[in-house]
Amino acid sequence: MSLKEENELIDQVLAGRQEAFASLVDHYKSYAFTIALKILNNRPEAEEAAQDGFIKAFRNLKSFSRNARFSTWLYRIVFNTAISYKRRHRHVMASIDHHDRSGEEDSSLERNDKQEFIAQAMEKLNETDRLAIQLYYIREFSLEEVSEMMGQNMNTLKVRVHRARQRLADVLQKILKEEALTL
Repeated sequence: MSLKEENELIDQVLAGRQEAFASLVDHYKSYAFTIALKILNNRPEAEEAAQDGFIKAFRNLKSFSRNARFSTWLYRIVFNTAISYKRRHRHVMASIDHHDRSGEEDSSLERNDKQEFIAQAMEKLNETDRLAIQLYYIREFSLEEVSEMMGQNMNTLKVRVHRARQRLADVLQKILKEEALTL
């Protein structure tokens, strides 16, 4: 969605045509859900947090200054909402991942192992570092967009991403050593 289209929809909502907000929701709902899910690691809570983020954005649309894109502003709201949910709901939800690996090729096994090790290592990072890496490397947002979403200045974010990447490498190294010892 272009900046012009975003602004037109926002103008329509502010003019009283509330159904125009549905277009914004449709366009950004998957990204909002993904951000919430990365923080909460729980689908139902992530859906609720993303939905609450959209409600907060709708209620506060008049205060949107248009200095940044609507998507950046919305993602920041969803990020803060998910962090609030995480603080309120400190219970730990363990997810057991069952894989039926019979019949898969060796390369597929290796790819699954790599993904599993990376996921384990990502879980060892604090939530802010994990989100910064996910937004920048996986979702491929620019550093400017990530810094706006996370409410950090650009230099702080660059340092955070660099250090988080180093911590991720260290954790991966430990996990792989432990895995080698169990073979």
